[in-house]
Amino acid sequence: MINEKRERKDIPNTGFSSDGKVPAHRFIKPDGSLNVSFVGKKSWQQFSIYHYLLSLSHLQFLLIIFVSYTIVNFIFAIIYVAIGVHHLNGIIAYTKLEEFTEAYFFSSQTLTTLGYGRVSPVGFLANIISAIESFLGVIMFALITGLLYGRFTKPRAFIKFSQIALVAPFEDITGLMLRLAPTKSSTISNLKASVTISLNVTEDGVIKNKFLTLPLQISNVMSLALSWTIVHPIDEESPLHGLTKEDILESDAHIMVFVEGFDEGFSNTVVSRTEYLANEIIFEYKFEPMFRYNEKERRNELDLKMINRIYKVKD
Repeated sequence: MINEKRERKDIPNTGFSSDGKVPAHRFIKPDGSLNVSFVGKKSWQQFSIYHYLLSLSHLQFLLIIFVSYTIVNFIFAIIYVAIGVHHLNGIIAYTKLEEFTEAYFFSSQTLTTLGYGRVSPVGFLANIISAIESFLGVIMFALITGLLYGRFTKPRAFIKFSQIALVAPFEDITGLMLRLAPTKSSTISNLKASVTISLNVTEDGVIKNKFLTLPLQISNVMSLALSWTIVHPIDEESPLHGLTKEDILESDAHIMVFVEGFDEGFSNTVVSRTEYLANEIIFEYKFEPMFRYNEKERRNELDLKMINRIYKVKD
């Protein structure tokens, strides 16, 4: 554990606990979301279906829509069979399975308000059920349309961070380095970065979790066209000055990176964040270049597969 020997101004408003006795594997998950779960309320009170559906992958979202659509049709098919398929005019069925199949596809046509016309409800009860189903279908597809619009227009920072941070020679000293790069063709301009480190330190015999700002060599770039290596110079004013790899591991260091910029495609501000644990900080290595110039096509190329590629610094 590090003993606090020199004055370091810590950050009191990070939103995380300063209690060094509280273990934390990660403050930020690899996907950029906060590693926090809420207790003290019922599960349904904590759950927001809207935010959940917006955060799903495209495949998961489409799968949920398909499964929901299938289940609703299945339920209404059971209802139609239960009241008797003779209430559905135009049914062509000779077995119970065929009756259910006919009722299922009539349900799908009613739910989508498609209605081919071969099968139609007969009688008050069947008409009431089909009217309820068609009304439910209008609501369902209106909600799905809204969710699709929300998903496609939701501002996202298409930024990829390196999986590791490096400590290597920088100019006449050493520096903490991490790398990020855009993953889409949309341009992010006026990009700002801030880096915070969390260290367990001992003050007057009490373990405290201190959050300290790491000043950057460059904290703002006009446009994220290629990769950006963020560097914190480890000079005499740095919180990392004089710390060895063992000190960083012992202090359970957490390096949190916050990036904010203006996405010209979304025409909105986007935010991205990540975190590096102490064992994800590698010493005496540097990043290999990610971009090269294509002489034939006369343009720069960014190879995203190189974002974690490093080489050892010569002694």
